Amino acid sequence: MNFKNLKPFLYFIPAVILQLIVVPLIAIENVVPDLVTIVLVYFVLNIGQFYGTALGFTFGLLFDLFSGGVFGSAMLSKTLAGFLTGYFYNENKVEYYTQTYAFAIIVLIISSAESMIYTALSSAVPKSLMVLLLAGGLLPGMYSSIVSFPVVIFQRKNVIE
Repeated sequence: MNFKNLKPFLYFIPAVILQLIVVPLIAIENVVPDLVTIVLVYFVLNIGQFYGTALGFTFGLLFDLFSGGVFGSAMLSKTLAGFLTGYFYNENKVEYYTQTYAFAIIVLIISSAESMIYTALSSAVPKSLMVLLLAGGLLPGMYSSIVSFPVVIFQRKNVIE
């Protein structure tokens, strides 16, 4: 097995551990950043849409198994996040997307969509459209975008290769 294919999982494991143990401690009114989506977006921007969709499915499946939540909700939402992030993939702009603040904007867009889908699927209580858009999508997306700034700030050149 190629190390390049194993590398996303080496980042996924600490991200999911932090997501399940530490991130609930920094929640603001039940709004939490999604570290797994940040890792997913980073690797999809480096590798491409098809791989990103498969990686999103795998991350979502593993997250569902580790978290004990509604089975399939993270799997579907992370698959969708990997697929949507693939639209930003351009092999000529990998460095631009991962080493500038465009990364935080992409994380905002993708994490908002992913959080909204995840909230809609995993919530036992039906939510209104406005609550779903704001509390279920935009606020977690903004929080994830803010948390993704260290990826941009401490980015080294050619980390993925």
